[in-house]
Amino acid sequence: MHARRVRYSGAVQDDFQPVKSAGRTLDVLEVLADQPRAWTLVDLARALDIPKSSLHGLMRTMTARGWVRADETGTRFRLGMRALQVGAAYLDGDDSVAVMSGVLDELSRRLGETVHLGRIEGDQIVYLAKRDSTHRLRLYSAVGRRLPAHATALGKALLAQHPDADADAMLSWPLQRLTAGTITDRDVLHRALATVRETGYAVDREENADGIMCFAMAVPLTVPATDAVSVSVPTTRMTAGVEEGVVAALTDLLQPLGQARSML
Repeated sequence: MHARRVRYSGAVQDDFQPVKSAGRTLDVLEVLADQPRAWTLVDLARALDIPKSSLHGLMRTMTARGWVRADETGTRFRLGMRALQVGAAYLDGDDSVAVMSGVLDELSRRLGETVHLGRIEGDQIVYLAKRDSTHRLRLYSAVGRRLPAHATALGKALLAQHPDADADAMLSWPLQRLTAGTITDRDVLHRALATVRETGYAVDREENADGIMCFAMAVPLTVPATDAVSVSVPTTRMTAGVEEGVVAALTDLLQPLGQARSML
């Protein structure tokens, strides 16, 4: 069993030498966040290729500092409260989350469907904020969740901000298939991104989860945009009128942000 490693963007100097102990600490936190379940020391050591003897001391230190919590037996580990505090502080200090809060509220009020604010990070989309659907049948999601950018409307809306070659470089090939509808072919993805650039919005047609369609637009606060807003709708509620209404609402609420930015 090996943990999935997340690609992060950002330049690293050629002569940079990472600190081994710091890297291992971050590896533990990323695995516990990426796969939120109870992990044994043996499972973690195997997944991260860290000697069990070295990992034991690291886990004791992280538990004492509140980054990790152990069960009553002291043999199974999950993220601790300190991780929650740091995550909440990130969102509290993020200007985009604050600016977009009212937009998300209004989209939720108008449409009654699940609304997300997402940010592209390497080849992943990270949910920064959400508003739940008012319907009984709804999409399960959580702030902080990561999804492959190529398989989401949020990701395609943001990948389309870049030339195809740059978008390709942001992704991990071969592309992961999540459903029968997931785009994994390079040429098909390029055509999908061209359509996003032409129409101004991206569509996920059951590419991330069966039974769910999603529509997204980039947030025009930066160029290229790094954030996008999406509306998710179960296919059982989808009609041409619903799609038109979602796109109209996204355009109505996001377009003024681009106009305001252009006047700065």
